Amino acid sequence: MSGTSGADGVRAGDDGRAEDGVRAGDGVRALGGAVGDVRAVDGAAGAGAAADGARVTVVTGGGRGIGAAVAVRLARAGHRIAIGYERARDAAERTAEEVRAAGSECVVVRLDTSVEAEVDALFDTATEKLGRVTGLVNNAGITGPLGRFAETSPETIRRVLDVNVMGAMLCARRAVREMSTRYGGGGGAIVNISSAAATTGSPGEYVHYAAGKAAVDALTVGLSKELAAEGIRVNSVQPGMVLTEIHAAMGDPERPWRVRGRVPMERPGEAEEIAGAVAWLLSPEASYTTGAILRVAGGL
Repeated sequence: MSGTSGADGVRAGDDGRAEDGVRAGDGVRALGGAVGDVRAVDGAAGAGAAADGARVTVVTGGGRGIGAAVAVRLARAGHRIAIGYERARDAAERTAEEVRAAGSECVVVRLDTSVEAEVDALFDTATEKLGRVTGLVNNAGITGPLGRFAETSPETIRRVLDVNVMGAMLCARRAVREMSTRYGGGGGAIVNISSAAATTGSPGEYVHYAAGKAAVDALTVGLSKELAAEGIRVNSVQPGMVLTEIHAAMGDPERPWRVRGRVPMERPGEAEEIAGAVAWLLSPEASYTTGAILRVAGGL
């Protein structure tokens, strides 16, 4: 999730946390490891396959939180991973080490997902270092500070929508041009990380964020229909209250426990529980699943 930050303390990146790092295409570090016996999967059935039969998946916002859990879970399933991050370089490198320890390969690239040239650099690096991209997890996102809509600055609203909506669209657009059979690709799968806020609206907290996530779900449905005959499946996961550092970034680190009474299961979720849903949607077991909005929110 540029070292760009919006007004009112908005930070673009891995769940809104800040650290220094290198820019997309600059100082990209490849972390190698032996890739396991990955079975080639037909593009329409699973996540496609690179020329050597490997699955290569781009995970934006992959340095921490849900993105990091997804990266490691997919590595254990045999995916080569390209981690995109905005500011949390050290966290992204630690996640990459976990990916390598799982027996996979990884590249780490800094980018602002709302900048097309930086998105292109991420995908170009993934292809050069790992092979043809076969999957995308559109996870990069920010919230800005908690507050009422009328008291949220236009700069904050604009930055949140730039990253969460435009960023997701730019990444999906490039992924389609890599994977669609219409453009010479071998097929693949996209999983967009939405939020339960897309349907609850999050009044008094971040209505602008909720509206952006509803747009991501609309993108999911539309693309799933547009790309179904081109070997690409597109689905969305809606996490609920999950224990990540994004809550500290929005100014309320104890929020998952403070408001857990809203959740029928009476507890916040773990990032690994979201990662399991994402991994299934990228797997051959989900071969007939496209256009789905999968809620993983403890009943919320």
